[in-house]
Amino acid sequence: MKKRGWMILLGLMALTFVSGRIPFTGKPYPLKYPASFGNRINIPPGNPLTKEGVYLGRRLFYEKMLSANNKISCGTCHMQRLAFTDGKAFSTGIGGVPTDRNAMSLANLLWVKNFFWDGRASSLEQQALTPLTAPHEMGQLPAISAGKLRRSKLYPGLFRAAFGTNTISGEEIVKALAQFERTLISAGSPYDRYLDGQYQPDSAALRGMQLFMTAPTPERKVRGANCGHCHGGPKLYIELFHNNGLDSIPRDAGREKQTGIAADKGRFRVPTLRNIALTAPYMHDGRFGTLEDVLDHYSDHIRNSPSLSPVLRNNSNEAGGVSLRLSKQEQKDIIAFLQLLTDSSFITNPAFSNPFN
Repeated sequence: MKKRGWMILLGLMALTFVSGRIPFTGKPYPLKYPASFGNRINIPPGNPLTKEGVYLGRRLFYEKMLSANNKISCGTCHMQRLAFTDGKAFSTGIGGVPTDRNAMSLANLLWVKNFFWDGRASSLEQQALTPLTAPHEMGQLPAISAGKLRRSKLYPGLFRAAFGTNTISGEEIVKALAQFERTLISAGSPYDRYLDGQYQPDSAALRGMQLFMTAPTPERKVRGANCGHCHGGPKLYIELFHNNGLDSIPRDAGREKQTGIAADKGRFRVPTLRNIALTAPYMHDGRFGTLEDVLDHYSDHIRNSPSLSPVLRNNSNEAGGVSLRLSKQEQKDIIAFLQLLTDSSFITNPAFSNPFN
């Protein structure tokens, strides 16, 4: 038995010497989310969630060494207190040059299939490469970041714990970031408590909820805003791309840039409305500063174009109307409902916070 034990040990030592890897048994990360969110989660087989990997990813999310000037981190443009947005129409990176589009919230990415406003990335691992390497965002190749981290006192041990390796690579940086971002689950708002029968909204929010979920049918005298068509369900988004009538001639081609299909001109990914009261300004270009501006747009200022989403065409509370025509009180009621979507536990959860503070 002693001889066999020594042979196994020598074999493991040889494997470590050749591959840089050591025996690794990471502890599975316990994901917690409502059953209503469903189990169609997106975790690639090659990057399972572990406690060690998530912890490393959290540190890397706030690590400024991943940027060319050592001043920018993922957390710079995705602040926890703002539901992982930054309060700007366009973010600025290492060169002070504005990005092309508004920074999206990072809530509930575990269920998302297509990332960025135009859906160009099909996984969080793929998504992470763009801000890391874009010249006017963090502007640094992961291989260079890996070199910086190797020279630190902290990171070699953390990568060893997370991936069982004595080396640090760009691939592992991306994997760790993706692991952390998959844990950013928001499911603790007053709306969630209402769904669980533990909270009673006021009358304005209840009216707003009814309008939000209802399609207008003027011939039956049913008033609605039809928001739920795109933002329905417990997660408050549907995995679709829509042209929501911002411009008759879209300034940004959106999804069309990826597909080459004319019908996709001006279409963008439907974002979640969770924590929407915290994530102004709104739309892919941050053109609306308040929720009032957003409701005003959907009520009365939809711009027609060949690629306008069908659900917004001639959608009205008036017979023969071409716009929703929501009253001011109805708009206020819908905003009262949207306020219920703020998850204070999400924006204060220490497991998501900056470990360097």
